[in-house]
Amino acid sequence: MGRTRKEDRPGGLSHSALQWVRMEHFSWESVPLEVMSDLISRKVISGDKAMVAQVFLKKDAVVPEHSHESEQITYIMEGALKFELEGKVVIVRKGEVLHIPSHVPHRAVALEDTLDVDIFAPIRTDWLTKDDAYLRRGERERT
Repeated sequence: MGRTRKEDRPGGLSHSALQWVRMEHFSWESVPLEVMSDLISRKVISGDKAMVAQVFLKKDAVVPEHSHESEQITYIMEGALKFELEGKVVIVRKGEVLHIPSHVPHRAVALEDTLDVDIFAPIRTDWLTKDDAYLRRGERERT
C-alpha cells in the first residue's frame, strides 16, 4: 500500500525496468518550523518537481524583491499580503490566491499577521539549500 509501479501509471516507463514511486503523507504539525528571522518563519514539504510551504509573516514583515524560475501560487489562509509586481500593487487577503509566473520580480509586505501557503514548481532549491539570504534579513516595512 502506498507504492505503485511507475510503469503501471499513465505515461509510465516504456521499458522493462521497474521504478517504485513512494507516496508520502504529511501532517503540518510534524513538519519542523524554520525560523528565518524574527518576522518570517516557514514549514516546507518538497517532492521531486513541486513543493508547498506554509509561510508565517508577522505584521510589517517584508519579503524583498526577488524572482525565481518557479511558478508560484500563493494562497492566503489568514491575514493579508501586499504584493508589488509588474508595476502594480495587489493586495491578497484571506481566502484569495495569487499566481506569479516564472521570473517575474515581486516583493511582499504583511499588512497583518499572515499565514500563506506557497506552491512552487519546479522546486525552490535555494530554499532547500538555505541559499535564500533575502528572506533571512528580517526587513520591516516602515510605517
